[in-house]
Amino acid sequence: MSGCFLPARLSKTGSKLSKRFSFGSSKKLHVDPNEKNGLVVCFGEMLIDFVPMEAGVSLAEAPGFKKAAGGAPANVAVGISRLGGSAAFIGKVGNDEFGRMLADILIKNNVDNSGMRFDSNARTALAFVTLRADGEREFMFFRNPSADMLLREAELDVHLIKKASIFHYGSISLIDEPCRSAHLAAMDIAKKSGSILSYDPNLRLPLWPSAEAARKGIMSIWNQADIIKISEEEITFLTEGADAYDDNVVLEKLFHPKIKLLLVTEGSNGCRYYTQEFKGKVGGVKVDCVDTTGAGDAFVGGVLNSLAADLNLYKDEKKLREALLFANACGALTVTEKGAIPALPTKQAVLQILPK
Repeated sequence: MSGCFLPARLSKTGSKLSKRFSFGSSKKLHVDPNEKNGLVVCFGEMLIDFVPMEAGVSLAEAPGFKKAAGGAPANVAVGISRLGGSAAFIGKVGNDEFGRMLADILIKNNVDNSGMRFDSNARTALAFVTLRADGEREFMFFRNPSADMLLREAELDVHLIKKASIFHYGSISLIDEPCRSAHLAAMDIAKKSGSILSYDPNLRLPLWPSAEAARKGIMSIWNQADIIKISEEEITFLTEGADAYDDNVVLEKLFHPKIKLLLVTEGSNGCRYYTQEFKGKVGGVKVDCVDTTGAGDAFVGGVLNSLAADLNLYKDEKKLREALLFANACGALTVTEKGAIPALPTKQAVLQILPK
């Protein structure tokens, strides 16, 4: 089996959020909009992943598929909620059975879905995921266009965005209009209301018109983010072939003066971290890898859940390392099951698998 990793130990992190909310399809959080209460608002796509029941075969050869909710920003929102945090999702799905199913999944996972919109003229996006023998993925998307691409600025839940302690997003929502303009407007609202901006580019090259368009689009909002999570492969892509393992490459080409925390995930080898004051690496321990779908999102959810409970976490290296160990565990547990959202762990599950 391919080796995926869990952290060797887990120190106790800061206190978790204790305030819980009950969400419904049209309910708002009953929070003073002038206060920040650890809410993480995730913006972008939510879709249906079809994952083969058998690894190492092509889509044509797959004997069957397991249907699972997916979409990186939605995965992160559910990941945070599963860990006991407070999360909301903003995005658009089709006014169809899949779209309504996704909205219900958010409710069942205690994620505020009041920022979701439904499009009667476009379908919910679908993605067929090929699992190679080593558990890595290849994607085939059905978006021509899908509802997530059609979110308009006028449809944004401004009230919800302003309540975010952290506003998290990816780059897929930057590819097409009108969603790109809605994305940029949402970032502006969040920034002006004092939210921390969190960015995971989540490169999906087949969705972009070209590699150059992807590079330009992803980097167009790079310097606005306070927190960025990026993979080794994305470093190589964005720097056009530079050594992803070279700290100088990261610091010279991707670090920017206003960034609070830059995280580089190394899959089975853990992660690296860079702040204005220090840098380092957190490793892990092996687990059996079944499906890597959602592992990065689980990691991000783990990080943002800890950060939402302590917004100054990135300033304390000891606390940061503890949070990253926990986040590595979240990612590793996710690869032991098929699909993204179904595999995202609870805090209790993470603690149970770690050495005492």
